[in-house]
Amino acid sequence: MPRTARLDLPNLLQHVIARGVDRCDIFRDDADRQRFLLSFSGLLVDTGTQCFAWSLMPNHFHLLLRPRNRLAPFMRRLLTGYAVYFNLRHNRSGHLFQNRYKSLVCEEDSYLLELIRYIHLNPLRAGLVKDLVALDHYPWSGHAVILGKRLLEGQTPAEILSLFSQKKAEARQHYRAFVEDGIPQGKRENPGGGRKKTGRIEPTEKDDVLYDDRVLGSGAFVENLRKRQEFAAEFPRTLEISDIISRVCRHFAIDPADLLQKRRTEKLAAARSVICYLAVRQEGYNGVEVGRRVNLGRSGVCVAADRGEKMAKGEPALLKLVNE
Repeated sequence: MPRTARLDLPNLLQHVIARGVDRCDIFRDDADRQRFLLSFSGLLVDTGTQCFAWSLMPNHFHLLLRPRNRLAPFMRRLLTGYAVYFNLRHNRSGHLFQNRYKSLVCEEDSYLLELIRYIHLNPLRAGLVKDLVALDHYPWSGHAVILGKRLLEGQTPAEILSLFSQKKAEARQHYRAFVEDGIPQGKRENPGGGRKKTGRIEPTEKDDVLYDDRVLGSGAFVENLRKRQEFAAEFPRTLEISDIISRVCRHFAIDPADLLQKRRTEKLAAARSVICYLAVRQEGYNGVEVGRRVNLGRSGVCVAADRGEKMAKGEPALLKLVNE
């Protein structure tokens, strides 16, 4: 399936993950980690990028950034510079990182603190440190920086601490307690209260559903991004819902009017699933709006889109229905 272009949006919170190619270690010792942080810190200062959290794992790293400008040049300089250093030092050649780093634009009000905790607990959950006391002094994550036990120029703990208290010492105590509260949750594959790694938001009674696998946030957040003129090009809609319905119905040889009927044949169920997947996940339409066109409720659209995605993976020609 074709890869979706990243949302490279300035002044928005972004969770960035980069992994070693074929899961290889990208940090072999403390000298590697120190060299990476030296470059990372310098870029933060040079570009005015705000960093709220980070952790270095053996074969990947996490960053939580709010770039003043586009993220791509920052990451290109960071990854290319470190890969050149690493290959020279360890007498290797070829790519060090996977083809693409992953970045999610995140709804700050809902996810900032949760992401900080998630990222900073990674070393503990992976067994790199034995307990929270050890994590407090661990040099390879931003947790110790927020606690004032280490320094990374360019990391901005003051804004985070202000969310807990205006008194620095008290704020650090509350922040540490917040991190400690996350330990019993155990190993987690994805931040954001159990939501899928794609960043998709599950249906709720209070919020109409929009999907975009480049965003961790509510449907309202995605829609607000879509409405901002400077970001319009990042959320292209190539087809109207009616066009998607028409093309899918033609593909399955059914009458579009049958979608609104209560009867549920296998062919109708397949068509509804593909429509929900293409309209909601690929084109970014509101789930409730799509549901009205195919006689499904919120949860029905969610289930149908999941099924449609599986169908598209097995039959790539279905994706071409929005690119004809």
